[in-house]
Amino acid sequence: MRGIDRRLGLLFCGFLLLFSFALLRAFWLQGVKGSALRDEARNQQVTRVTIPGQRGRVLDRNGKVLAASEDAADVIATPYQVKDPAQTALQLHDLLGEPTPDLLKALADRSSGFAYLARKVDPTVAAKVKELNIEGISTVPTSKRLYPQGELASQVIGAVGTDNQGLTGLEHSENEVLGGANGEQDVVHDALGRPLRMETVDPPSVGEDVQTTIDAAIQGKTEEALSAAAQHYQAKGATAIVMNPNTGEILAMANWPGYDPSDLQNATSDELENRATGFTYEPGSTFKAFTVAAALSDKVVTPQTSFYLPSEIQVADRKIGESHPRPPIDATVAQILAMSSNVGAVRIGLAEGADRFSRWINAFGFGRPTGLDYPGEEQGIVPPRDEYSGSTMGNLPIGQGLAVTPMQMATAYSAIADGGVERRPTLIKNVGGKPVDDDLQGHRVISTRVSRQLRTMLEGVLEPGGTASSVSVPGYVLAGKTGTAQKVEGNTYSDSKYVASFVGFAPAQRPKLLVAVVVDEPLYVHTGGEVAAPVFGQIASFALPYLGVAPR
Repeated sequence: MRGIDRRLGLLFCGFLLLFSFALLRAFWLQGVKGSALRDEARNQQVTRVTIPGQRGRVLDRNGKVLAASEDAADVIATPYQVKDPAQTALQLHDLLGEPTPDLLKALADRSSGFAYLARKVDPTVAAKVKELNIEGISTVPTSKRLYPQGELASQVIGAVGTDNQGLTGLEHSENEVLGGANGEQDVVHDALGRPLRMETVDPPSVGEDVQTTIDAAIQGKTEEALSAAAQHYQAKGATAIVMNPNTGEILAMANWPGYDPSDLQNATSDELENRATGFTYEPGSTFKAFTVAAALSDKVVTPQTSFYLPSEIQVADRKIGESHPRPPIDATVAQILAMSSNVGAVRIGLAEGADRFSRWINAFGFGRPTGLDYPGEEQGIVPPRDEYSGSTMGNLPIGQGLAVTPMQMATAYSAIADGGVERRPTLIKNVGGKPVDDDLQGHRVISTRVSRQLRTMLEGVLEPGGTASSVSVPGYVLAGKTGTAQKVEGNTYSDSKYVASFVGFAPAQRPKLLVAVVVDEPLYVHTGGEVAAPVFGQIASFALPYLGVAPR
């Protein structure tokens, strides 16, 4: 009897021990490991994906759509649920167009619970993928960026990445405005990996529209004229800016070469560059207008002041001549500007003096960004007064020894065109339907008298004997300045590489249109009058009547 009691006691202890172990195991699984196990189970059944926010549109000044988004879908996989990766890869290749080896690599990773197979496919393709009813394969909604005008203003508008984040241009700088907030969605699968339902965790939002000051029609004509010239002269690159000098609004900003913003991965760095704000160069003779402006403003000269101009002039250790040999002559300030005399510009600069000349360079805004609402604007290079050498005043008056951007030149010339008032250039008109709060008052740089004198003198550049005399627009009086600048190679000026430029406006005495054209390294012909000025003429011939500017 005592032996039976002992066996019963041992059996009871055994049961008690097993029961205690079961309780401890249950406590461990539910209390300690419960959360982790639930998460693991959920992860096997639920995939959380990001739903990109719908981006707002980019519009031209008249509401034409330059960039927009449309519905698309991402094709995703839960690889460990795909029974036959090889067969599945072959099936999806025909629909998605993705390389079969890439698809197989993604599907064969059995340790993975999530993989993208294709991004931003058309909804019709997504529907066909669903019809295949392949275990572990599903789709999630997203959007893709469209550029209805093709390559028009591609550097200005910019492009977006795979996740709809702005990478270049306005798509980048205005990303917070354009890009709607991303959302999240749970894709719930059954045991076979088939999607049962989609649960929105956090809905995406839609971004705001950005309306630019660009006019698509003027932009198109500007790109056409610029491209024709750049290709004809086999240039390294080119840019053109069209501006309303009365408001500072940019009507066109063209670059060559261009690129397809929907194919960003195949664009080169040269194609992506917005040369209007990022290209720095020595301006050459287009800078002579500011040399004359400084001397006129300080009453050192008048348009009729005459100078004796030898064939060349010595300034410290530098001897400066003309672009074409000529005998010694006498010429007025107006004639010096019209014929673009280097010797004459140096004589005027020396009469003005280094101290005052340096202050005028700063007054026109050279050496600092213009403040255009566009990312990555360069500021150029201007030597400070205390770093002038003996030959500096032989260089600066003719546009050598400093570097500018096309946007700086256009902005500075707008002061000459608009009665002496310089305004910050603008590229964005309104955001979300609300006007951008820009100060369009500008600031006075030169007097109305000096601006009027300069406009009259710059008419001579396009008249017989001027450096752009072949350019005309019937019914309109034009004004402007050519530039032909040797590029610096090492410590010397190249004899074969030039930057050809022209900045002009019309009508000459009441300007409503300003155009700056810069062509980098044209071949065969390199002068601003032959290469860049005709581009100005073509743009002005279209834009002046288009804008309703009365002939005068």
